[in-house]
Parts: sequence; structure tokens; C-alpha cells
Amino acid sequence: MARKVVLLPGDGIGPEILAPAVQVLDAVCPGEFEYEEHVFGGASIDAHGVALTDETLAACRGADAVLLAAVGGPKWDTTDPGKPRPEQGLLGLRKGLGLFANLRPVKPLPALYDASPLKRELIERTDLLVVRELTGGIYFGRKTRTADEASDNCLYTRAEIERIARVAFGAARSRVTSVDKANVLETSRLWREVVRSVHAAEFPNIELEHLLVDNAAMRLIAAPRHFEVLLTENMFGDILSDEAAMLTGSIGMLPSASLGEGGPGVFEPVHGSAPDIAGTGAANPLAMFLSAGLMLRHAFGLEAQAAAVESAVDKALAAGLRTPDLGGRASTAEATQAVLSHL
Repeated sequence: MARKVVLLPGDGIGPEILAPAVQVLDAVCPGEFEYEEHVFGGASIDAHGVALTDETLAACRGADAVLLAAVGGPKWDTTDPGKPRPEQGLLGLRKGLGLFANLRPVKPLPALYDASPLKRELIERTDLLVVRELTGGIYFGRKTRTADEASDNCLYTRAEIERIARVAFGAARSRVTSVDKANVLETSRLWREVVRSVHAAEFPNIELEHLLVDNAAMRLIAAPRHFEVLLTENMFGDILSDEAAMLTGSIGMLPSASLGEGGPGVFEPVHGSAPDIAGTGAANPLAMFLSAGLMLRHAFGLEAQAAAVESAVDKALAAGLRTPDLGGRASTAEATQAVLSHL
């Protein structure tokens, strides 16, 4: 029986990169998946007045995996707390599916070393994983707003920290770097204490280090090879993973997986909806392809097929494929054909 994948094209370049990703999936796993597409983000606001409808959430809950392209754009930007925003769809999807762990692998490819703003010798052999807690912290805390004052409550529980720490330690071969702001924030002091206790009780063979977030931001640029697994709370992970993306030369190259306990995961590129290039055929689909590869691996256990997708992307780049964000001229369609030719 075919496995069900819900497709959420979203906004901007989203539909332009999701359709080619389905081509790649069907090439590497013919007949394996059946797809169901739903509007999401800004497109859903336009159609239904909300970024995530109950129907779309129910479809995602009933799927084996969710493949999401991109959401947002200036059309829906607002500072009015009463108006819907596309990003509310992301938060609602994560909360509704119980997706507490966001995995963002960062591994600059040799073919793109010279596309990075950092010197080749700094980024060579970098291979790190950002493990970001996804459903707690300041993004989900109680919010207040008056004409002259606003507040965002940052809240974490011991159980939330324990479960994301286990994901990070479980993914590590030798070292986990836990990021916090324990010199200032009470939530970070609890974070550090709980991560230490999980380490001591369950993963004593893995090295653990603690870094303040400002130090971690500097070291990501100065010595990225130092990191293997970066464990972060929600907001710090959001910021640091985008910083780490630039090690690869383009945020258009990074995939991500958002996972929970037992339900369907959501797989999406790290980049945004790039409304400035929507409709021009210039979008880089490679992070979308790599996100589909993460889906094959984490949702379905299809390791060989996931490796085939990743290898095809590597080979296409090694053969000279460059989209505009990587300093070249290849269109979305040309990038897709280049990858398909190497599968």
C-alpha cells in the first residue's frame, strides 16, 4: 500500500520547489507514495482567513509524513496582534503534531567551499547537527501587548528539556554542545541543570560542554569544525541554525526535519519563501530535495534511497551545477534535471 505524504507548498517559491521534489521522490521510489496537497501559510490566510485550517491539520495527522516548502512574505507582514500571520501556521503545525525536535544538518559540500563567505580552510570537514527544541520557550509563552508595553513569557519544563536532550545525545557520536544563557536567564539555568542530569544518568560516554549563546555564535564562525551536535532551546536554535546555514554558502542548501514521538514528521528546507524571485524560475530546489531525503531516512527508514538523493545533489554540484544564489545561472528546472540525471 502506498504511503501517504501531505504536501504543503505554502507561499512564494514554495510551489516551484515542491513539485520538482515530488519528481525526485518518484524517481528514487517509484510508486511508493501517494500525495495529498493542502494550502498553508499565507495562501491559506487568503483562502480561509487562517494560516492552518483544522482540515489541513487533520490531514497532516493522518499522513505518514509532511513535506513543507516555505511560508510567508511581505503581503502578510503585520504588527497587528489581531491579524493572522503565515508563521502561525508553522507554530500550529508543530504544536498540533507534537513536533518537539528540529534537526538541521550542516555539512558544506566540497564543490561549494568557495561559495561560502568564510575561508575554505575554516569550513573544510565541518559536519554538525543543530538539535533545536521546537514547542517550548518564548515562541509559545504567554504574550501581552498594550500601546506602550509588550511581554513574551519564556517557559520551559524539566520534561521538555529532558526529551530534547535525549534526542541530541542519541544523535551524537562523541560530543554534545549545549547552548544557553545561564549567566542571565533562569530558564537557561534550569536547562543547564537538566541537560547535566540527563548526561550523567543516561549518556556518560558522550562528552558534554556548555556554551553561552553569544560565545557559540562567535565560535560557529571562528571554528565550525569544533561542533558535532549543538543542543539549543527554541529561539537560540532558530538564530544559530540560520547562521550555520551560511557556512554552506547559501541558506538555499539546508534541509531540516521536525520530529515528535510516533506521529508524522515535517520535512522542510531552512530557507524562506523568497517572494522577490517567485515566478522567475530561479529558485534553488536543492534544500527541498535534501529535505525529501531526510523524509526518506527519518519517516520511512529508506536509507539507501535517502543516500541516493544526497549523492545525486553532490554529483550535480561537483559537475558544475550552480543556481543564482550559488553564483551561477541554472534555473529551477535545470537544477532538477541535473539531479535527476545523477539518480
